[in-house]
Amino acid sequence: MLKERVLTAAALVAGLLVALFLAPAFVWLLLVAIACALAAREWAVLAGFRAGAGIGYAAFVALACVAAGAWVDAVPSHGLLWLYGLAAGFWLVIAPLWMRHRWTLSGRATAAGVGLLVLLPAALALVHLRAVDVWLPLGAMGLVWVADIAAYFCGRRFGRVKLAPSISPGKTREGALGAVVAVILVGLALYAFDDGVLHTLPLLGWVALLTLLTLLSIAGDLFESLLKRQAGLKDSGTLLPGHGGVLDRIDSLTSTLPVIGLVVVISDFLT
Repeated sequence: MLKERVLTAAALVAGLLVALFLAPAFVWLLLVAIACALAAREWAVLAGFRAGAGIGYAAFVALACVAAGAWVDAVPSHGLLWLYGLAAGFWLVIAPLWMRHRWTLSGRATAAGVGLLVLLPAALALVHLRAVDVWLPLGAMGLVWVADIAAYFCGRRFGRVKLAPSISPGKTREGALGAVVAVILVGLALYAFDDGVLHTLPLLGWVALLTLLTLLSIAGDLFESLLKRQAGLKDSGTLLPGHGGVLDRIDSLTSTLPVIGLVVVISDFLT
């Protein structure tokens, strides 16, 4: 299982780097739309859609992703403010309430709307951030990877208190703290060696942003875990050997990417 996970992860990272640095903008948009469609198909399964409806929903989300990605080039960056703000509001306010009250994806319209809000802003952020600076989406993914790895190993070594036992019994508060510390340490190292864009934020502001993004990455993971538990599924899919489905791999990115996009848009607007 571990070998399978490592090989799959290596293949995904290699493909991601090639696409991120070498693919033309429209090809990158199409790849993002395909990934978004695959995730939407898995979302439809979690929501209990029938097979035909799930495929139709995935196609709709893919088309919405392509249209939104083309729209990014047609509007000033601060035109994205409302969409990123809506997504950020969902993850900062609605998602915690959702997990606390154990709400369900009841009703096709609700499930479709929430899925669109979870997937589309994150996909749009991948297109937007790459257009601004190719290192931005890679940095966002790196943050999530560092948080995920640190949470896993710190949880295994020091974990005592369950973080959300009824949602994801394997996660601990010690693991979450380890994730925050690891991301801050990596972020401080980057801050120390960077003499450009990072220094537009004061050091304490940078640390606060890293802390918020790490907590949001954990929230994204927990939110999907709740939906899988309610659907009676261990993984969102089986497409990625050793890793489950696409949604399993991007759950933390769905919650962090729109907030990073929001920060970039606000920074651009203020300057």
